[in-house]
Parts: sequence; structure tokens; C-alpha cells
Amino acid sequence: MNKRWTISKIKEFVEKNSESKLLTTEYHGFSQKLQFQCACGSQFEKTFTKFKNNHQRKCDTCQPPKVSR
Repeated sequence: MNKRWTISKIKEFVEKNSESKLLTTEYHGFSQKLQFQCACGSQFEKTFTKFKNNHQRKCDTCQPPKVSR
């Protein structure tokens, strides 16, 4: 059974597993882009799925996107 994520559970996950902060206050589903603030102060957008599963937990400056094959 899939775990239902709420905005409070997502915020808790972000605080425990990264140096970034969650700025978004509502969560409407896995395809929604969420607003984060990186430890360097930059803001960036990612879906929670990418943030959680792909370990994309920083802005593109601190963690550049991987080069596609």
C-alpha cells in the first residue's frame, strides 16, 4: 500500500534528509512541483518524487543536473 504524503510529512522528510527548506504550504499530488530553498539561499522547484527518490535535494548551482546519456 502506498504511503499518503501530506505537506507536514513532506516538510518533516525535507528537514531530516537535507539542508534545504520546504517553502510550499499545500500538496496536491506527486506531479506537483514544490518550492524549496537551498542551504545557499537559492530557491528551486522539484517534484517531491525527484527530491525523495532521485536525491535531487539542492539547487542546480550546488548540485548540477546529471548529464543525460
